[in-house]
Amino acid sequence: MNDISDDLIVLRPEGLYCPAGDFHIDPWRPVARAVLTHAHADHARRGHGAYLATAISAGVLRSRLGDIRLQGLAYGEAVHVNGVQVSLHPAGHVLGSAQVRVEHQGQVWVASGDYYTRGNEDEAAEHNPTCTPFEPVRCHTFITESTFGLPIYRWRPQREVMAEINAWWAGNAAAGRASLLLGYSFGKAQRLLAGVDASIGPIVVHSAVEPLNRAYREAGVALPPTQLVSEVPDAASLRRALVLAPPAVMGSAWARRFGDASDAFASGWMQLRGGRRRQGLDRGFVLSDHADWPGLQRAIAATGAERVIVTHGYEAVMVRWLQQQGLQAGSFRTEFGADDGEAVASPAMAQDAASEPTGATP
Repeated sequence: MNDISDDLIVLRPEGLYCPAGDFHIDPWRPVARAVLTHAHADHARRGHGAYLATAISAGVLRSRLGDIRLQGLAYGEAVHVNGVQVSLHPAGHVLGSAQVRVEHQGQVWVASGDYYTRGNEDEAAEHNPTCTPFEPVRCHTFITESTFGLPIYRWRPQREVMAEINAWWAGNAAAGRASLLLGYSFGKAQRLLAGVDASIGPIVVHSAVEPLNRAYREAGVALPPTQLVSEVPDAASLRRALVLAPPAVMGSAWARRFGDASDAFASGWMQLRGGRRRQGLDRGFVLSDHADWPGLQRAIAATGAERVIVTHGYEAVMVRWLQQQGLQAGSFRTEFGADDGEAVASPAMAQDAASEPTGATP
């Protein structure tokens, strides 16, 4: 999509840019003023002069970026940046995640960042319990992610997935095996913690996970007690433990200390038949912090936008579907999608997705 001089948000080498307000949204190169949707590293990077983000995300942002110049906003609170009104609205993705609403001279644009919303009728029961649920924002132009923008991606109710995880953990504990559950350190790990049955046994977390747990607790999110492996009192307790760690620990010396552990991965990519096999895992649990195909459709429709710009994910499929609905649609080539464990599929996973039966036409 080419830049149009009167567009409220355009694509620049540094990232998404609002010319009227002279600020960037989730820029991937250093800029003077950055408005952030959330704290995953592909959206929140070091080196900007000033940052604007949700106040509730401040703890996570500072734990990851250090001592930054940060202005925090409550959800729905509006500020003016060089005459452009900016406000942040819940995205339901991770703690503090937001959509950026930009208004100027009667035009309203919304940049979604990453978001999670279920595409079913029981939305309230299915939101991510560790963050504020997604709220649609009316606008003229909507910039949407499309991480799981294929009809094959349709999430099962999370209560069913959590029940499966608890049953897997309980079975392993009864057999004297640790349960190594892999998920991204920021967002996925905390969502898993909020959903598991802590009465089954002790919960051990990797050192990359615990600082994020602390930030969530400080923000008022209830999580069960967790320990580092060095704090587990005896080997018997370790054999009953649920161990939460980032996927990078697979095959490492850290993972080998749990002996004959059962391993599993919680991710939207586990929807693919070959996903678990390619990872060499015992189990795969389909649990994503991104919207599925029906969720993307519902979210876009709820904005009332006449124009939709698609970013990272399966852009071409989503753009074609939107055009079939009579909307003006195009895409931005961004550098998002390398930090939350789901936003980029490997080439093998992408091939798997392309070969899966869809069960629906795009």
